[in-house]
Amino acid sequence: MSTETGPAIDAEPRSHRIVPGPKGLPFLGNLPQFGKNPLAFFERLRSHGDMVGWRFGPNSCVYIADPDCIGELLTETERSFDQPALGIAFRTVMGNGVVVARGTDWRRKRSLVQPSVRPKQVRSYAATMASSTVELADTWSGGERIDIKREMAALTQRIAVRTIFGVDTAADAEAMGRAMDVAQQEIGKEFAGIGALLPDWVPTPGRARIKKAAAVIDAEVGRVVARHRDGGDERPDLLSRLLTAVDETGERLTDREIRDETVTLHIGGHETTSSTLVWAWYLLARNPRARAALAEELDRVLGDREPGFDDYARLTYTQSVVKETLRLYPTIWLVTGVAKADARIGGVPMPEGTRVWTSQWVTQRDARWFPEPEEFRPERWDPEAGDSIAEYAWFPFGGGPRVCLGTRFAMVEAVLILAVLARRFELDVDPGVIEPVPSLTLQPDRDVMATVRTR
Repeated sequence: MSTETGPAIDAEPRSHRIVPGPKGLPFLGNLPQFGKNPLAFFERLRSHGDMVGWRFGPNSCVYIADPDCIGELLTETERSFDQPALGIAFRTVMGNGVVVARGTDWRRKRSLVQPSVRPKQVRSYAATMASSTVELADTWSGGERIDIKREMAALTQRIAVRTIFGVDTAADAEAMGRAMDVAQQEIGKEFAGIGALLPDWVPTPGRARIKKAAAVIDAEVGRVVARHRDGGDERPDLLSRLLTAVDETGERLTDREIRDETVTLHIGGHETTSSTLVWAWYLLARNPRARAALAEELDRVLGDREPGFDDYARLTYTQSVVKETLRLYPTIWLVTGVAKADARIGGVPMPEGTRVWTSQWVTQRDARWFPEPEEFRPERWDPEAGDSIAEYAWFPFGGGPRVCLGTRFAMVEAVLILAVLARRFELDVDPGVIEPVPSLTLQPDRDVMATVRTR
């Protein structure tokens, strides 16, 4: 899906050169600084310049923060940049799905997965998104206390199970959900710690936990796949579409490939949307004016009815709330690629093997691209009166050929969930600052408790 941003702010191209970043340690490089707080470390790199050299262990790295350079990294992926070799925790859970695959294998898998998340298919999932949220809303009552993080996770988990697997039992959702929670935590720990440099064969407690979680995921997916194959009936869920998809040679995805793509879609349709909604409620509670504007749009567009897919385009302010939430608290908070031979960014040669990094967290909070960057202002996304935003200054779903396939699904899901719940309720989040914790996705550092207020 297009980011729907305006033209670049600066018409003249900016000149670039690599400047040295913070001094690192022998062998470890800047890994200790990065591992302690990756978001703060990227902010520190940005203070050095728009193109900064640093080291991740023994690996030579360059951090980029300029939207033009970010656009080059994203659009040149596959041609000038490779996917990096990710840690064993990530590979154990994700396998070799479309997010990880490279070259010909990636192109084949993308062609097989993409049809299941096209706009026509997302329309068919919208009713499940809305009805599942109505079920949750019917359980809430004014004055009760809720854990927003838990409520949103359970809701998006239910929607994922229904739209991806076509099943609707608590056991399916709970077993997969618990395993996914463990997986996310362990991937984050390994990525930011010394585990990122350890060979795959080195046993650690975290790697034991990730293998156990992956075994649960494999068993659950295998059970549901077998149920689909035995049923024989045509189903409208994502898994059924993957099972019947064929590539240009007439070949279908293998059972292992089905498992990998299913897990990828599950994480994209559950973890990312859940996190975005938690941050949206947090921001709305701290910004009464934005909360009032959202309520006004929902009353005007929906009245007393529940939203459907056709309302998505009409709910422009609700979309802006989601986009502004993704700007301030991007679920996916970094992008990285490995330079191939003759790679360049901003006219600067990137030696083969150099790992190039960028962070949505930093660029999307840069005052050069977003006036009052720390302020929650959904109005900046108004298509007529909003800010002029540089292309690739906002890239929560990545971009270029490897842009997230589930972008449309995630946006529609977040907007419809917010519309159903905010039409009926306001959530007064407990006072206090909630800090983001970067793991597989950007998560709150604690439970997010709130009091439900009936509108």
